[in-house]
Amino acid sequence: MLHQVVEFLVNTIGRMGYPGIVLLMALESSFFPFPSEVVVPPAGYLAARGEMSLWLVVLAGIAGSLLGAVFNYWLAMRFGRPFFERYGRYLLVSQSSLEKADRFFEEHGHISTFVGRLLPGIRQYISLPAGLTKMNFALFALFTALGAGIWVLVLALLGYWFGKNQEILMPYLHRATWGAVIFSVMVVAGYLWWKRGR
Repeated sequence: MLHQVVEFLVNTIGRMGYPGIVLLMALESSFFPFPSEVVVPPAGYLAARGEMSLWLVVLAGIAGSLLGAVFNYWLAMRFGRPFFERYGRYLLVSQSSLEKADRFFEEHGHISTFVGRLLPGIRQYISLPAGLTKMNFALFALFTALGAGIWVLVLALLGYWFGKNQEILMPYLHRATWGAVIFSVMVVAGYLWWKRGR
């Protein structure tokens, strides 16, 4: 089944090219349960075959991730904030809770966004609290692109090296996911140590 999905994506990306990567990664970064692990590695494999440029694959992946994240950010800012301000007390979300979230993202939003983009199950949704708290948009975009860029680069390289052999690729994807989690823990620990030092 997985082999068929990968074949379909290779063919789809081959036909649509870089705009296809942007579109699929934008979907992956928004609400749709469309994992980047089945989008970028096939594109990396096409780059290994000389049919695409590896660096353009990475740039297209980052652009798509950023587009999807900005959509979620805008959605939360435009509709989520007014909703919680009006009905939050019925959902046990008080005004003081919103203000605490605002202060948290004002001080730690950049590191939260960066780390969130590296964590499975969180990367699609970290943009929502950022938008809800109206995090500085320039910082949001910058750290979203940095976090997404690391993950997209890893996936593209794995596809470039192992994309033809799914049996080899899948264990490496699993290791990459755990590596991203460990890296995120180290980044947070370093950030907390730095903040305490200040």
